[in-house]
Amino acid sequence: MRSHLLNDLTAEDYRRSVTEGVERVAAKLATTERPFTGVTADTLAPRIEQIDLDRPLHDTTAALDELEEVYLRDAVYFHHPRYLAHLNCPVVIPAVLGEAVLSAVNSSLDTWDQSAGGTLIERRLVDWTAARIGLGLSADGVFTSGGTQSNLQALLLAREEAKTDSLDRLRVFASEASHFSVRKSAKLLGLSADAVVSIPVDHDRRMQTVALAHELERCRRDGLVPMAVVATGGTTDFGSIDPLPEIAELCRQYGVWMHVDAAYGCGLLASVKYRDRIDGIERADSVTVDYHKSFFQPVSSSAVLVRDGAVLRHATYHADYLNPRRMVHERIPNQVDKSLQTTRRFDALKLWMTLRVMGADGIGSLFDEVCDLADEGWRLLAADPRFDVVVRPSLSTLVFRYIPAAVTAPAEIDRANLHARKALFASGDAVVAGTKVGGRHYLKFTLLNPETTADDIAAVLDLIAGHAEQYLGESVDRAS
Repeated sequence: MRSHLLNDLTAEDYRRSVTEGVERVAAKLATTERPFTGVTADTLAPRIEQIDLDRPLHDTTAALDELEEVYLRDAVYFHHPRYLAHLNCPVVIPAVLGEAVLSAVNSSLDTWDQSAGGTLIERRLVDWTAARIGLGLSADGVFTSGGTQSNLQALLLAREEAKTDSLDRLRVFASEASHFSVRKSAKLLGLSADAVVSIPVDHDRRMQTVALAHELERCRRDGLVPMAVVATGGTTDFGSIDPLPEIAELCRQYGVWMHVDAAYGCGLLASVKYRDRIDGIERADSVTVDYHKSFFQPVSSSAVLVRDGAVLRHATYHADYLNPRRMVHERIPNQVDKSLQTTRRFDALKLWMTLRVMGADGIGSLFDEVCDLADEGWRLLAADPRFDVVVRPSLSTLVFRYIPAAVTAPAEIDRANLHARKALFASGDAVVAGTKVGGRHYLKFTLLNPETTADDIAAVLDLIAGHAEQYLGESVDRAS
């Protein structure tokens, strides 16, 4: 079994095996005609369950043949221009190259003696991102597994910086369109069940600052402690960006930690055309960024940044077997001193390779393209009497629903849209997402593929309308 270990003796086997795997994936990418095959869990599960994991195949080619059957053939392919569902991006080749390198070398980014140059590359990228945000010379941060972990760590720091001994008195303010991880984080941090105060949004799905000011004042009046305001730089459903300058000013007036969840909107940091849409982010105390959303990186590649690097001490614990205190005095850079994780992949290498090959403008121009496409899609929807579109996009998300001319019952319209989404997914012709607006079912395009065109959007809209009409026609037949 030692023949399967990656080392100097097996380097050629490694090259041969990886090459065979890459060729399989490349062939699949080149020949994929639809984003999904439409396979169901009931169909696929028995194939996987019947595989005896205690009886290995002892052959790479045979294992790849099997993988083709149970995964590659039926995977959901985000690179396809008609995958329009969630915040999943096609990935750039330099990042995939970085993924291959980091997986093989297998550095762990917790301590210097497990990563060396990897530590310094991650730190350099943290500095680069903080500079792009405008956080100042005292800024710092660390890579994370994703936006949920970044939001959790940011709120942990805010909790520790809050001046109170009573967790029950702490309050977090976030818009009603904010990410669910805000409430999840509050629970994990031991805050009370009503700790998160939901702030209403305006027509554009942006936090209403008048309502925020009212709630901050009421918090103070009631003897409670405002722990943090979470402003969203790109909501999951609408891509809306809260009014960051106004929120920053309220946070200054009330002495509240300002966190900006820019997991989605962080692509604007590299934008050539639309950087001003996220102005005010430079006044945040902490920022979440997800490079694996709008920087076209493979999962996972994310970070949490802070204005004052000293606050990261709240995540610091020392262990004699890993990062003893003496290392701080010896100026040995251990990233575990800043992180909620211990063992951690060298995910920063993917972004490093991307910047070194493409440059920030290359990334930003791709994100600008999808923002432009979303605006073009909005114009198509606004001009099409078959659809109701909720809001003009600030980023690259469109929320809409099909409105049949002959049906007025909201519940029936809901069912038609739900059916259209499910039927489209089952066909494999396209993949779209869904959400609720005002309690009603809507559909969602999340446009993160520069290869998607306005013609693709128009074609998928026709498919949605066709599936919805088919459902409604069958409903009439059933009723009669």
